[in-house]
Amino acid sequence: MKIKGFGGVFWRSKDVVSLKIWYKETLGISMGDWSGTIIKPDADNETIFSFFKEDSDYFPEEQSVMLNFQVENIEAWMEHFNKIGVPLLKGPEKSEFGTFIWISDPEGRWIEIWEK
Repeated sequence: MKIKGFGGVFWRSKDVVSLKIWYKETLGISMGDWSGTIIKPDADNETIFSFFKEDSDYFPEEQSVMLNFQVENIEAWMEHFNKIGVPLLKGPEKSEFGTFIWISDPEGRWIEIWEK
């Protein structure tokens, strides 16, 4: 037996309609009438499942989960975010794992953008 991948990410929202619009405009993720979408990863995509200590400062302590989207051409994403007025919270940071930047959605959840 093995895990094939994540089946989904689900959370509650104060304003589902506005959040759907923000994710479409900001990250190009269109949601259906059921307030969801299916993302089919490319063959070279990886999904990381990782734990952080409660007092880690990698993302806000009051946020129990952080999304990470693997992208191509992170420079183009930074230009896009700048053009639509979405500020970077931090980054870019480069390491042996790739390049990372962070933004937040309208409800304050940090989102990590990663180019491998």
